[in-house]
Amino acid sequence: MTSISHIVTPDHLLAPAAPSVVAGRQRMIPVLSAAQEQRQTVRLRQAVPSLAGAYSQALRRWLGDPVLRLAGRPIITECYRSPERQEELYRQGRGRPGPIVTYKRGGESKHNYSPTPALDVAFQLADGSVSWSGLLLSKFARLMKYADARVVWGGDWPSFKDRPHFEVLTGWKGGDERG
Repeated sequence: MTSISHIVTPDHLLAPAAPSVVAGRQRMIPVLSAAQEQRQTVRLRQAVPSLAGAYSQALRRWLGDPVLRLAGRPIITECYRSPERQEELYRQGRGRPGPIVTYKRGGESKHNYSPTPALDVAFQLADGSVSWSGLLLSKFARLMKYADARVVWGGDWPSFKDRPHFEVLTGWKGGDERG
């Protein structure tokens, strides 16, 4: 299956990376601009408190690790998503160009609830590009699940692998637990 990486528009206001010295060589640490930091704050406030808390704890641990910090900076690419946006994503690969990125129609995704129990993550790299690396996402998933046992990672799903997707289990009914 394809990744949701094809559907998210990354932030375009890129801040210069901060230098770091690793094994005698200078490496750059990804840094967000003030505008990007503000967007991250707005997106995180859209999440249910338990998911926001797990993300914040995982982010602190990631940024506190000198090796992970150099690999890339986790960013929230989407949190709340309107039913109209969800329907637009559903049409992708079904009448609209591009790969199928969701099996949920507008109003069916956990992203469509406010506050939302779902968020999508990518990584800003030092050169300003955005990555949806499965390796980085799996490492971040461990930190998210460690922060809160209710966190479910889309990369663990048996069929459609949605590696950027994280959600907390909720008691609402409607289809499977994938959002």
